[in-house]
Amino acid sequence: MAEAEPPSSGDTVFALSSGQPPAGVAVIRASGPGVRFGLETLLGRIPEPRHATLATLRTADGEPLDRALVLFFPAPASFTGEDVCELHVHGGRAVVAAVLRALGELPGFRPAEPGAFTRRAFVNGRADLTEVEGIADLVAAETEMQRRLAIGQAGGGLRRLAETWRTRLVEARAFLEAELDFSDEDDVPETLANLSDAIADSVAREIEAHLGDAAFAERVRSGFEVVLLGAPNVGKSSLLNALAKREVAIVTAEAGTTRDTIEVRMDLDGYAVTLVDTAGLRETDNLIEREGVRRARARGEAADLVLLLSDGDEGSRFALPDTSASVLRVRSKADLNAIDSDPNRWDVAISAPTGQGLDALRQAIAASLGLRRAGPDPLVTRERQRIELEQACTALRAASTESVIELKAERLRQAGDAIGRLTGRIDVDDWLDVIFREFCIGK
Repeated sequence: MAEAEPPSSGDTVFALSSGQPPAGVAVIRASGPGVRFGLETLLGRIPEPRHATLATLRTADGEPLDRALVLFFPAPASFTGEDVCELHVHGGRAVVAAVLRALGELPGFRPAEPGAFTRRAFVNGRADLTEVEGIADLVAAETEMQRRLAIGQAGGGLRRLAETWRTRLVEARAFLEAELDFSDEDDVPETLANLSDAIADSVAREIEAHLGDAAFAERVRSGFEVVLLGAPNVGKSSLLNALAKREVAIVTAEAGTTRDTIEVRMDLDGYAVTLVDTAGLRETDNLIEREGVRRARARGEAADLVLLLSDGDEGSRFALPDTSASVLRVRSKADLNAIDSDPNRWDVAISAPTGQGLDALRQAIAASLGLRRAGPDPLVTRERQRIELEQACTALRAASTESVIELKAERLRQAGDAIGRLTGRIDVDDWLDVIFREFCIGK
């Protein structure tokens, strides 16, 4: 067989796309114009497309590297739109290192940077920007709800919606152009501008409906923050340990044991929630404890939900920091102290050591954060997406107030451009490095 010729132009990227070794199997991916040359070099042939082929990988000098399963996906029907291959090798460190080294010695091959494969998919039109963001979120998903939102994005849910909006706005602009160009013709209705306004108003209302869920979806991605506040020794650290189901915070009978914030990430009904234990709120001359109190108040002000703990003792009351968060009043130490007869004083009564009331507290937290929602999952999940749609909606609402048709058409163009930026069709170069920086190497 004649020696394979290296590609004449363009580079080919490669990386370990599975977890770090050791592992049972490691997947090494390559994409670019040199893939066929690389396969001919390592295997001695190009395997049948989309069929797993068992073969011995060899260096350019013929030295065996490993016995591997090889998959070849020819362009353009591949994830990146380029020739792509996957080498499923044994997952030992030495095997992976040797195969990566052999690929790196091939002309035109270089290690992939974070997000290199997905970026090529975007550049080659295999994925739009919302799908790219969905892929990044899918890789990073820790909870069921994060997975659901991410798979909706990666599957093109927002892209299809945005394409529908753009198509309708093109139609609305066409009505305006017709009224401008043929206003003197008898067979052109005088209500074309009204038809355009009706389309713009309908699109704006649909966008506003999706924006209504955007803030919630952004919090699903980043996680909700629940802060435990209360006077010293009311049981905040005990409650943190009970909810986390492990010893996270030190618990003693001495007041002021917790002097800094302690965070625990947990999955609550499929949502990512960060529980924050804080220093007991009280006046103190101790500089370290005073700083802890300041941090506690600051976290309470920025929280999504505050659990306000009290053990029923008058001395456990304090002024709640200014916060826009929802507040759950939690009566602690229910197993030790009698609970007031007034049911309106507390939302939940609990005992961290015995577990009393913890299920009710979890349910109350989920309800306060709005986690139990009916209807379809949100599609607008990122700040970037929300900003573009807010700009589109602003332009559409401005179009409805314009009396000059040329200005009305310009507003519709602005709205269409904002939706185009949402999907990456136009003017998104400034966003690309920011988005792909989130990716892991190999994706």
